[in-house]
Amino acid sequence: MKKYLTLIVIAGALAGASFSAWSVQTLSHGDTGQLRPSGTVSVTGAANLDDLQAKLAEKAREEGAKGIVVNSAGGENRMYGTATIYK
Repeated sequence: MKKYLTLIVIAGALAGASFSAWSVQTLSHGDTGQLRPSGTVSVTGAANLDDLQAKLAEKAREEGAKGIVVNSAGGENRMYGTATIYK
């Protein structure tokens, strides 16, 4: 039983580590540190602001970004937005 519990804890830790390695941080303009701007991404069709931010982060992750700064967001039922990606 102890081996099983240890295995579950290790698997959870590895899963969390691999997920965080693929995540993109939402940054503020003063928060970019040594990261450099590397382009922009845009999305449409988000249901709300959280969904919009998640879609922008996913698109930025596909581009190899480590962080994004959201530049614009708008809309009502179909939200749209843009973000600068940082690598």
